[in-house]
Amino acid sequence: MSRVSSRDRLAAALAKIDDPKGEGARACLTVYREQAAAAADAADTRARSGISLGPLDGAIVTIKDLFDVAGEVTRAGSKLIAAEAKPATADAPIVRRLRQAGAVIVAKTNMTEFAYSGIGANPHFGTPGNPADRKRAPGGSSSGGAVAAADDMCEVTIGSDTGGSTRIPASLCGITGYKPSRQRITTEGAFPLSTTLDSIGPMAKTVTPCAHADAVMAGEDPLPFEPAEIAGLRVGVVQGAPLENLDATVGKRFPEALDRLEKAGMRLSAEKLNPLLDQMDDVNKKGGIAPAEAFAIHRDRLARRGDMVDQNVRVRIERASKMPAADYFDMLHERKRLIRAMDARLVGLDVLAMPTTPVVSPLLSDVEKQDDFFRWNAQVLRNTAIWNFFDTCAITLPLPRAGGLPTGLMLVARNGNDRRLLSIAAGVERLFS
Repeated sequence: MSRVSSRDRLAAALAKIDDPKGEGARACLTVYREQAAAAADAADTRARSGISLGPLDGAIVTIKDLFDVAGEVTRAGSKLIAAEAKPATADAPIVRRLRQAGAVIVAKTNMTEFAYSGIGANPHFGTPGNPADRKRAPGGSSSGGAVAAADDMCEVTIGSDTGGSTRIPASLCGITGYKPSRQRITTEGAFPLSTTLDSIGPMAKTVTPCAHADAVMAGEDPLPFEPAEIAGLRVGVVQGAPLENLDATVGKRFPEALDRLEKAGMRLSAEKLNPLLDQMDDVNKKGGIAPAEAFAIHRDRLARRGDMVDQNVRVRIERASKMPAADYFDMLHERKRLIRAMDARLVGLDVLAMPTTPVVSPLLSDVEKQDDFFRWNAQVLRNTAIWNFFDTCAITLPLPRAGGLPTGLMLVARNGNDRRLLSIAAGVERLFS
């Protein structure tokens, strides 16, 4: 992955993690110093012998606190789980695949408790400050991973995405984040939030490391990865709700990004998805799939020791406590129908484009009160959660900042078009570098 030895790159990452003036203590909850050193040395030995396990061989990687590592309790950002749960008996499949590909796993990263918020706050282990402004939220739920990647504590970080949990923190921290098609990467060994909506994806500073990590976690053989030629590609610019109430920064950067796409020869069209988005809203008015499934997972825990749980998370989960089973199954049924309808609607387009979030990262002081937290949380989740519901693949790319706060451009493609989307994203990325 680099001509600099894996051991030297590991040392640089550990120096960032250990920097008392940095965010390492809040971003990285477990640091695997000895194991990482051994993995880095093994990668360097292979490199000297002309042997490579693939493009991730020797890469410095962090993983979210919800992935099983043999012999450890999988905390999921929770002190309650840390106190009660038994250690995992085996690594999660994606962890095994990363190790088999030669990745050097240096740390487990912080997250919103139970992965249930787009803000990224964690009252138990501390909230890592946004690299663009330490007084601002990192985005969630894969908060520690995004900060770790942006702050050079790793080269690739692995998160989960149920409503935007890789794309939101990546966008707000100024890096790239990917959400694959739901079935592409196994969620076995990942502490669940929603068994229907959870997916696992990478974040990094650029697209290529994300593409390499995606392929490894999907169990694919290493293949050459090249940016797509983007001239002539069809880009649907989503109209309506995803473009409403953009803040000043996003409202300026997004049209600028579209202008670059058009000048590069991409064919832009205004796409009104209102009927399908409205029907999605009608389904979610019954309470939402993720809350229902999260309540089923955590109800006993909340009944016993709800006082030990982040109260913003607890309130959101417990909203589903009175949801009728019939409503839950109705939502699942209607979602399947709408997934088919959206897939048919996207035929003829290479990608959709929209702002990843309608706002830049909020100040942590602005989300201290619960009502304010919920309002900001709904805003940052608004655009990303659409594509978990419709079971597509999606990526966020950092837009040029011009000295301001980070914003992201989200590209969306039909389910199963993951490698094509990543290639297109790499082509688009060149316009902004």
